[in-house]
Amino acid sequence: MSFISILFALLLEQARPLGQGNPVHLGVRSWVRWVLRNFDAGKPQHGWLAWWVAVVLPAIVVFAVHWLLVWSLGWIAAAVWSITILYSTLGFRQFSHHFTEIRDALLAGDEDLARQRLASWMRMDASNLPRSEIVGHVISHSVLSAHRHVFGVFAWYSLLAAMGLGPAGAVLYRIGEYFARYVNRPARPSSVPVSPSVQEAANAAWHAMDWVPARITALGFAFVGSFEEAVDAWRQQEAQFPGDNDGVVLAATAGAVNVKLGGPNSVGDGQTPQPVHLRAVVGLVWRTVVMWMVFLALLSLARLLG
Repeated sequence: MSFISILFALLLEQARPLGQGNPVHLGVRSWVRWVLRNFDAGKPQHGWLAWWVAVVLPAIVVFAVHWLLVWSLGWIAAAVWSITILYSTLGFRQFSHHFTEIRDALLAGDEDLARQRLASWMRMDASNLPRSEIVGHVISHSVLSAHRHVFGVFAWYSLLAAMGLGPAGAVLYRIGEYFARYVNRPARPSSVPVSPSVQEAANAAWHAMDWVPARITALGFAFVGSFEEAVDAWRQQEAQFPGDNDGVVLAATAGAVNVKLGGPNSVGDGQTPQPVHLRAVVGLVWRTVVMWMVFLALLSLARLLG
């Protein structure tokens, strides 16, 4: 059922992607804010309590609904529920419009527009970035977004679904990532106050949750790209910055497409990023998706035949 659910969710997301400010994402943001207002009392135990309530409780609810549907209406209803959850949690179209706008601006020679789009996407000052650094930032942010919105969701959904937990893994991973990102963003006058205890709990939990998926993504990029260069860049990254999940994904990307990422802390001997590398990264990501789908299809077939 995992293969069918992911396939239909991806097709639905390509045909009718969730727009900006959709009710699902607004609901998650409101939920996180409510949890912070009511459970963040500043002490370490409160930080972990806030994380469990914000991240684990929705996953438990999704799991409970899954089995309620299985028992009451059957597997078809449960499959529809899984497709609905996956449609809300994974997909390229949740971030790819930023990539497309910047790529089109660069190909048209409008670097000022590309800088504006990049600044809007990454919330950074891109006014003085040269062309190569614009491309480097776009590649880095795109592959990390693909990892968090697609491959990480694949990994957690597939693992927990195989354990009988339905689509709970997809919710756990995506809300865990959003919670860590939300509590670490710059404070605003209208923001809910966030204590260091919550930040530490969210960061520790997110690092642990993403450790295996990040390396699965890196391995996938190596398989469908330049394997030796990707593994070599990955090894250098781990030696210099052990435990950096995002760094592992970026290093594997840099080696797989023979491009240098990371500015002064870059690893490998790849080329300076150019707009042509954007097409290579798109191909790398889609080949990895195909590899994942073939792998899940073979697992599903093996279970049917077994």
